[in-house]
Amino acid sequence: MGFDPNEPEQRRRLRAALRAADISVSELWLKYFSLSGDAGEYEVEAYLQGLLSLPAVQRDLLALAANEMIDELPRPRAPYSDDFDREAEELDNRDESGGAAGGRAAEADE
Repeated sequence: MGFDPNEPEQRRRLRAALRAADISVSELWLKYFSLSGDAGEYEVEAYLQGLLSLPAVQRDLLALAANEMIDELPRPRAPYSDDFDREAEELDNRDESGGAAGGRAAEADE
């Protein structure tokens, strides 16, 4: 496609990252555009399909947009041993103060 020999591999990895994170082209384009990307949504779609070449700066903005969106995704985390103590303490505090469950029961009685 373009003159940059790395463009096809950059495109392939971007597509793989978008698939893994379940990010649509529209979502990517909106984030990319907010970062001052110049290509239109259809051009980004054509680039991702390998039908259009983009300058390195625009490809890098697409990568930045994708990476920022991926970083914002909630991910499961492994708990530390003291996390269990904190969870139990929070449950005890909620039970003593009539927390969320107690508050909902009181509202249902009204």
